[in-house]
Amino acid sequence: MAIKLKRIRDQVIVITGASSGIGLATARMAAEKGARLVLAARSSNSLRELADEITRRGGEAIHVAADVGKLEEVREIARAAEDRFGGFDTWVNNAAIATYGKLFEIPIEDMRRLFETNFWGMVYGSLEAARYLRRRGGALINIGSTASDRAIPLQGIYSASKHAVKGFTDALRMELEEEGARISVTLIKPGAIDTPYTQHARNYMDSEAQHAPPVYAPETVARVILHCAETPERDVFVGAGGKAISAMGQYAPRLTDKIMEKFAFQRQKSGRRPRRENEAFDRPSERLEERGGNEGHVAETSLYTQASLRPVLTGAAIIGAGIAAAALMRGPQPEERDREIPKH
Repeated sequence: MAIKLKRIRDQVIVITGASSGIGLATARMAAEKGARLVLAARSSNSLRELADEITRRGGEAIHVAADVGKLEEVREIARAAEDRFGGFDTWVNNAAIATYGKLFEIPIEDMRRLFETNFWGMVYGSLEAARYLRRRGGALINIGSTASDRAIPLQGIYSASKHAVKGFTDALRMELEEEGARISVTLIKPGAIDTPYTQHARNYMDSEAQHAPPVYAPETVARVILHCAETPERDVFVGAGGKAISAMGQYAPRLTDKIMEKFAFQRQKSGRRPRRENEAFDRPSERLEERGGNEGHVAETSLYTQASLRPVLTGAAIIGAGIAAAALMRGPQPEERDREIPKH
């Protein structure tokens, strides 16, 4: 059964994790396109500031301070959408937290806290959205990661949570399709994105964390989210680098292990002493920040992703992923290593 979705300008969109990074970029972009918004995050003051910003620019938005790891607070997001707008058309599960460090160095309490947000928050949001959208149709969009397909060392528990997000999303999609529900269920898998992710993560390394390239702008993900709110898609990689890692891990898993063991550890370390003041693991950041200030190149677009969403350009997508795979296998050159790991 074909699923028909509304244009963005005619939609009410729920976005969790709306006060930072991908969620913030998506909220602003959706508002510019005329969507009415339900903004959710832990950061009450930031959400109020964002809702006011959108209203001043002629948009319409409400905000709900909520910890998605708590079922009743997720239900309150849905109730607020129904009370103000009569419901919603798209629900975006974007909220997430992260850790850096080897698995045996991370306290079990932090692992559980991460799963409460990244996995259970997504489960609560997905089920709440599906119960409502069964009546009227619409889109459920879950934000996974490159790590949904391929585990990343030093981000092991985050990778585990995103593997779980993928498994749940795929199973829910099949169950809804089997019953004939008019719900498009999409998993979006971004690569490294220039958001405050590395600053907000709880860091157990002896170095400040950094993204391993290639790194993309948060708007690259926001555009994909809004595309999927209008056009049913099963899953989408954002960035050829993520697709390349996934393909390498599928077809040459042991080789990929070795490449990651050689390069992934150092490429995620800046060499600077870690800073704790911006950590937002178990408390909101209370700052509206889309970008994380990545020091290297940040790609504002992804030819691979654009091509993957347009079948006629599939050949270009394959070429883009191949180029990214070659770059990843090349690893950092000596001059790059010197730049990334300054001596103190």
